[in-house]
Amino acid sequence: MLDRLAEEAGNPANARYGAILGDPLLRDAYARHSSDALQGRIKADQVAITAGCNQAFMLVTLAIAQRGDAILLPMPWYWNHKMTLDMLGVEARPLPCAEAEGFVPDVEAARTLISERVRALVLVTPNNPTGAVYPPATIAAFRDLCREHGIALILDETYRDFLPDGQERPHALFSDPDWTDTLIGLYSFSKAFGIPGHRLGAVTASSALMEQFFKALDCLHVCPQRPAQAAMAALMSSLGDWQAANRAAINRRGEALRSVVQDLPGWSVASQGAFCAFVRHPFSERSSAEAAEWLACRRGILCLPGSAFGEGQDAYLRFAFGGVEEAGILQLRRRLSEVPAAAQGGAGRR
Repeated sequence: MLDRLAEEAGNPANARYGAILGDPLLRDAYARHSSDALQGRIKADQVAITAGCNQAFMLVTLAIAQRGDAILLPMPWYWNHKMTLDMLGVEARPLPCAEAEGFVPDVEAARTLISERVRALVLVTPNNPTGAVYPPATIAAFRDLCREHGIALILDETYRDFLPDGQERPHALFSDPDWTDTLIGLYSFSKAFGIPGHRLGAVTASSALMEQFFKALDCLHVCPQRPAQAAMAALMSSLGDWQAANRAAINRRGEALRSVVQDLPGWSVASQGAFCAFVRHPFSERSSAEAAEWLACRRGILCLPGSAFGEGQDAYLRFAFGGVEEAGILQLRRRLSEVPAAAQGGAGRR
């Protein structure tokens, strides 16, 4: 992949403007890749390539909502989704998810939150920050709910290539011949193929929405960066073995983190999957932000406070293990076991 990226970066043709919705070869390659992975019916003209999945979410919001509208976000939420809606004047209406339910959102709870101002509901699975993997039946039930109310289901599958063994097919929504009436899919090449610095994402949606995406993307990026598109289009179909090995390695890292945390008094894994784990911490008299700061400054451990992901999340810290080798993860046992009781209770604040 790196060799092909270097080759394409040196190709003068890739220094020119490209297609606004993405190079046709990559749109076609991704449509075939997704159709195979999801046993779906996706065509190249139903795919737009974006500068990463964050831009994909921004693009969809611009196309389907306006200031004063609302979009349902399960909480804990991915903060960039919340910030995007805030910047655009769209209400991020929280759909609280409970640890007791594995942080999987409840369809009937969502039903009570839908009003005339709601334009869409967002699902992120596997989830960031909790790692929760939503059951296919739950995803389908949310699709049915959204279809019933005439709103969009925005399905962010940034981490779909990192499902546990035996769960390679996350849902069957794209096999529905009428999927375009409700479903909008988001994807990240950055995560799936280990190229986050090259910023490539994708949106899968109806042809009618593609017309709106075209107008918005002409103002946002004109065209996605072309060398990475060319490399990805050429190699996507041949990287399956590398992806499988990478998925297995990341799953082992997740198991290493779980084995460390479950042995530590006061700590527990509330939910875990894909790249991250949502972990209960023992800092009973500290906010999660204070706990995260203490761990960074006193133990050299970088994690994110639960409060970054919405209200009522101070009992948790988010640990990302996707980019850390197992040996580094195992060091957590010593570092976390050395957290003194005084620090947990709030004494000795930094």
